[in-house]
Amino acid sequence: MSLLRSETSTTYLELSQDGGGAHKFYEVTVAGTVVTIRYGRIGAAGQTSTSTFPTAEKARAAAAKKVGEKVRKGYAPAVQGERAPRPVTRRQVASAPSTARAVAPVLWRFRTGSSAFGIHVDDDRCWVGNQAGDVYTLDHEGGVLAHFNLPDGVKCLVADDFWIYAGCDDGRVYDLSSKLPFAAYDIAANVDIFWLDIHEGVLDVSDREGRLTVIDHEDEHQWSRGSQGDHAWMVRADDKAVYHGHSRGVTAYAPDGGRELWHTRTKGPVLFGWQEDTAVYAGTAHRAVQRLDKRSGGVEATYGCDASVYSCATSPGGRYVFAGDAASSVYCFDRDGTRLWKLGTGGGSALSMQYHDERLYLVTTDGSLVCVDASESAVEAAQQGTVPVARDVKLAATLPTYQPATAAAAVTAVAEAPAGSVVVECVQQGGRVRVHVVSEGYDRSWNVQFPRAIREPGARYVVDALHPAAGGFYRIRGDIRRLR
Repeated sequence: MSLLRSETSTTYLELSQDGGGAHKFYEVTVAGTVVTIRYGRIGAAGQTSTSTFPTAEKARAAAAKKVGEKVRKGYAPAVQGERAPRPVTRRQVASAPSTARAVAPVLWRFRTGSSAFGIHVDDDRCWVGNQAGDVYTLDHEGGVLAHFNLPDGVKCLVADDFWIYAGCDDGRVYDLSSKLPFAAYDIAANVDIFWLDIHEGVLDVSDREGRLTVIDHEDEHQWSRGSQGDHAWMVRADDKAVYHGHSRGVTAYAPDGGRELWHTRTKGPVLFGWQEDTAVYAGTAHRAVQRLDKRSGGVEATYGCDASVYSCATSPGGRYVFAGDAASSVYCFDRDGTRLWKLGTGGGSALSMQYHDERLYLVTTDGSLVCVDASESAVEAAQQGTVPVARDVKLAATLPTYQPATAAAAVTAVAEAPAGSVVVECVQQGGRVRVHVVSEGYDRSWNVQFPRAIREPGARYVVDALHPAAGGFYRIRGDIRRLR
């Protein structure tokens, strides 16, 4: 289909490669002075951005330039719907009944209604994301606070200081740190996300093929590496390295450029990972968690379980090490590897877990977020057969629900910037729209990490606050409002 000179015209392109390569589309629509671009995985709704130009001629010229760029990269005209979408990997897991003699002291349980993997717990909230695209936030007593509805299944939830991100099966990573969730990163369509981590605004993605892909704050590819194995479920990052766990062990790479620092063969394929300041923890299919020294990759301790380890976590500093296995049990070990206890979950295997303030939070195979009292007294009582009656958490009838913004019209407009807020402006630079700070007291040469779907040359927005990141850019905090 060619780009016509009529009032409204659309060009639809696809790039599809054999052998599991790229499988994505790119669509450009011109309506008068407005150019709308939609792109993503073939068969998905895709992500949309809109730009307005002074004249229809300039709009057509900008659209033709975009189409030409994609054609040079291998895209070709296609008919939408003729090429079938490729399936996205949904993690299939088995869960057997627990062989533990006692059940864990569960305080409360929240059933999300769909298979769930993502969990994050901080001082204020608990987050859980499921395969239906739902992310819920709860307080530590099980009160449901809010609901985010994302376009596709949530693979994982990760935190980077204040910011919370959800990796989804639509190939995007959403920032959930404010009431307006937005797509912060758009991962290549041929990358089937298994897990991700974010450190100082740099995204690290591990995938089904065992690759590690690193993307910066402007959603631009930095580097990638193919590991010695496949099915890479673990990725953790800090200032010194990116730690990548896959079917043949754990490999550490330098964060700048991806030079391999070390590789350690673990007891079996890695199914989950955790990190503390000086060590990474790899949960393996061969019934063990292994603690590896971050500097050398040397195995410092092994924590033996009775079935494949689906998840692991530690208390601060690694004083206690926790594991969840394929047989619906959770374990606690001391730092050196001595097993302290094993208890049944009472409701499936723990696919993800996190420890916080003497409580162990689990996401189980039945899609529940479970809060376990992991204090010494509660565990001792449970081992003797005394456990509290677990409370089933219910959704509130008036629960607020937030969805990603797809256009500037979805953003609240204000006539002036409130006191203490920061004004930013969208600026056309080459072929991309960047966002810079207008307010005084900031480095105006730095870019601002900002929702791509609402970038429009010349548009100004108000944000609650900006924070500098180590890579020389700003990250937003709080709500986004358009300045009239």
